[in-house]
Amino acid sequence: GEVIVVGLRNTTVTSDVEAMNILNTGTMNRTTASTLMNRTSSRSHAVFIVNLQQTTRGSVGDDVTTTSRFTFVDLAGSERLKKTGAEGERAREGIKINEGLLALGNVINALADEGRLARGEKVHVPYRQSKLTRLLQDALGGNSQTLFL
Repeated sequence: GEVIVVGLRNTTVTSDVEAMNILNTGTMNRTTASTLMNRTSSRSHAVFIVNLQQTTRGSVGDDVTTTSRFTFVDLAGSERLKKTGAEGERAREGIKINEGLLALGNVINALADEGRLARGEKVHVPYRQSKLTRLLQDALGGNSQTLFL
């Protein structure tokens, strides 16, 4: 099924300039707030997905369509409530950030469990632990290559 995220938008663009404008708009709408640790702390993760589609004429005159997906993710940093001094809404945001990061760590650990995979054991990958991991499911598993910076 499809993941529903409040405020998520799907926008068709036809040029790199349009794509960069959408990325800039998303960056400007990202929630930030001051904590004791950081004056402009990211209060959310940011996900920017680019779907590319190219159709070419094949040698026999038929159309061949190639699709690719690039997923760019900027994760908010983990938070220790005591160090950030966060209270109320900021504390709830920090808890949600940490839950998403923990779920992502659990997914990565399951995908990288070479011992169980080598023994032919089926490994449960807990994508459903958070909206973040559900949203990133295609980018993390299956026919994908993932690079973390």
